[in-house]
Amino acid sequence: MEIKKIKLGNQGLIVPVMGLGCMGMTGFEEADMYGKADEKEAIATIHRSRELGVNFLDTADLYGPLKNEQLIAKAIDGHRNDYIIATKFGWEIDDNNKVTWAINGQKKYVKKALERSLKNLKTDYIDLYYLHRLDRNTPIEETVEAMSELVKEGKIGHIGLSEVSSETIKKAHAIHPISAVQSEYSLFERTVEERGILQTLEELEISFVAYSPLGRGFLSGQIRTIDDLPTNDFRRSIPRFQEAYFHKNIELVEAIEAMAADKNITATQLALAWIMNKGIIPIPGTKRRKYLDQNIAAAAIHLSESDVSKLEGIIPLGTDTGSAYDEFSMGLID
Repeated sequence: MEIKKIKLGNQGLIVPVMGLGCMGMTGFEEADMYGKADEKEAIATIHRSRELGVNFLDTADLYGPLKNEQLIAKAIDGHRNDYIIATKFGWEIDDNNKVTWAINGQKKYVKKALERSLKNLKTDYIDLYYLHRLDRNTPIEETVEAMSELVKEGKIGHIGLSEVSSETIKKAHAIHPISAVQSEYSLFERTVEERGILQTLEELEISFVAYSPLGRGFLSGQIRTIDDLPTNDFRRSIPRFQEAYFHKNIELVEAIEAMAADKNITATQLALAWIMNKGIIPIPGTKRRKYLDQNIAAAAIHLSESDVSKLEGIIPLGTDTGSAYDEFSMGLID
């Protein structure tokens, strides 16, 4: 299967219709995010992804911290130009490689973070560089101006933002063309639609990249009870996975699974096909080859208008499935 490619923004970057989220491939020092890391299998997954045409890798300096970028450096060694690398900065990491949990978008820090990511990725350029979260104490214009200078220096190819409002996108885009905005988006999480952000992106010809396109694993069908999550899994702190919402959300998953079964596909594939049908680029995270093949196969699935209506009828826009994060993290979304 030849995977389709599309424009990311209007600055000349071409990417496959799906990317590979690499966050789960390395553990976090603070918490066990998605189980134990297996470096060998993770690298094999990255290589397999490229073989299948999905060479668009998504990481961030926060993941690890720094370990995820270092893993990608090992995986792409000798084949840098075969991959499109997106990484992020903004969560402040100090000189001891510890996360301070402050957001820093100051000009000086932008350059420092970029140099550190180049070193960790063992590359001299990054294809797409995102501001991970808005620094409310620094004008977005200052941050994007610093990123723009890095574009001129050839150290980054394209600029992205993550979890930002329409107002911030417009201010940033006036300083330097923004190629992509990345936010959480899935059948379970459609806030960017409700807030008119997708409409803003369409008007400005900026692409939208969807992280957690499977509702943080809900749509994988692997989670049936809260005990299916390890005791230290950070998802236990998210309202969506707590008692008030959990059982209702499982019922929604079962309805999606029934529709997928009628089409001889998995709920995962249906959820990803729905996103790609909208011209949005999902970056499902996986660290194992067995799930990768299934995810990428979703790129070949065609959904009719009636399929989309039926699916969106299961979880209509505005359905409350529980917040995407705990209260602290929700406060950091612009």
